[in-house]
Amino acid sequence: MKPLMLQGHSRAITQIKYNREGDLIFSSAKDSSPSVWYSLNGERLGTYNGHIGAVWCVDVDWTTTRLITGAGDMKTFLWDVETGKSLGTIPCVSPVRTCNFSYSGNQASYSTDRSMQQQSELFIIDVRNIDSSIGSADPVLKLTMGEQQSKITSMLWGALDETVITGHENGSIRIWDLRAVKELNSVNDHTANITDMQMSHDGTMFISSSKDTTAKLFDSESLVCLKTYKTERPVNSAAISPLYEHVALGGGQDAMEVTTTSTQAGKFDSRFFHLVYEEEFARVKGHFGPINSLAFHPDGKSFTTGGEDGFVRVQVFDSSYFEFQLE
Repeated sequence: MKPLMLQGHSRAITQIKYNREGDLIFSSAKDSSPSVWYSLNGERLGTYNGHIGAVWCVDVDWTTTRLITGAGDMKTFLWDVETGKSLGTIPCVSPVRTCNFSYSGNQASYSTDRSMQQQSELFIIDVRNIDSSIGSADPVLKLTMGEQQSKITSMLWGALDETVITGHENGSIRIWDLRAVKELNSVNDHTANITDMQMSHDGTMFISSSKDTTAKLFDSESLVCLKTYKTERPVNSAAISPLYEHVALGGGQDAMEVTTTSTQAGKFDSRFFHLVYEEEFARVKGHFGPINSLAFHPDGKSFTTGGEDGFVRVQVFDSSYFEFQLE
C-alpha cells in the first residue's frame, strides 16, 4: 500500500494525534499553524491560526469538539475543532512544551519550560466552560518543578483523572497525585531526555521513548519497567498497537547532524517490535529526516508518522501484517 503523504506544513512536525474515532489527524509543527486532516484520504480540512511561534504540542478531547495547543510563543490556545475559532488563550511565562485533555474532558493540563529564570511548571485547568476569561482565571492546580526536578518534556493523564505522569529532561518519570498535590513515585530507568510517552488503549501500561536510544514499557500505576526496546539511534516517539502485541518506534539521528548522513545511515525508519519478546520484526522507510511523532490509528490497521522533513505520512498495513506470526 502506497502511503498517503500529507503536505501542508512548511517546517518540522512536532506532534501528531488521532481523535477517538480515528477519522481525523491533528498535527502541530514548527510553522505556527496546527492542522487537521482526514485520515482516510489525507485531505487537509483546515488550520488553527493564532500562534506566532513553533507549536510544540496538540491534543483533542474525546468528543472531538475542542483542541488544545501549546507553543514557543508562551501561549496555550483552546480551539473549537469544527470552526477553527479560538475559545480562549492562556498567557504563560515561558514556552509551553506539553498539553493534554483528561479522559473525562473536564480538565486539561499543560506544562512550561524552564527558561528566562522561570522554573518548569505543570498547570491543571478546568475546561468545562471555556470563554475569553480563561486567560485570567486561576488554574485548578499548579505544580512547580524544583531545581532537582528537571523540565517536563512529556505528560500523560493517569487513571480516573486522579494522577498525572510526567517525563523529564533528565530521563526521570514521575507520577503525581492531583488531590493530595504530591509526588507518589519516580523512576530513573532512562538515562537521557524523555521525548514522548503514550498510553496503551486500556490505560494499564504506557510506553516512553528517549534520547538514550531506547523505548521502555511501564506499568501505569506502579511505574515498574516491564520491557525495553533497544535501537542504535535516539527514539523520538513510540506507540503501542491497539490491535496486536506490537510497539512502533520512530526516531533517527539528531536533526542537527542530518545534513551529513544518507537516509540509510541516519536510520529514519519506523521500527516495529514485539511487545512481549522485545524483538524487532519490521521496518518502514519513507522520511528524509528523523521521525518526531508516531501514532497508531485507534483501529490498529494503520499508523501515522510526522518527520523533521515537514511531511505527515499515513501508512495502511498490508494484509501480510495481519497474517504475521512471530515464531
